[in-house]
Amino acid sequence: MKFIRTDHAEETILKIEGSLDALSTPEMRAAVDELVNAHCKLVTLDCSAMRIIDSSGVGVIVSLYKRLKAQGGNVRITGMRDQPLAIFKLLRLDRVFGL
Repeated sequence: MKFIRTDHAEETILKIEGSLDALSTPEMRAAVDELVNAHCKLVTLDCSAMRIIDSSGVGVIVSLYKRLKAQGGNVRITGMRDQPLAIFKLLRLDRVFGL
């Protein structure tokens, strides 16, 4: 699993590649802490290269969403497909993130 962070004026893009699961969520949690501590207003998660997600991966994305919302920010998700999209639809998170 790999993260690629790109900062633009008001938007931070975090591209997630590979699997977001119990083994990789500690890395993602560190990235989430950085984004929250930097008071990012808009974070876009590019999930076009994410193959698999499990409950811990969903949890870290929801955590990012809640923490940024509390600071007046927002999270967008783009490119989600296949198994990750099916999981988000099952949990009805597709409605929250507008997928």
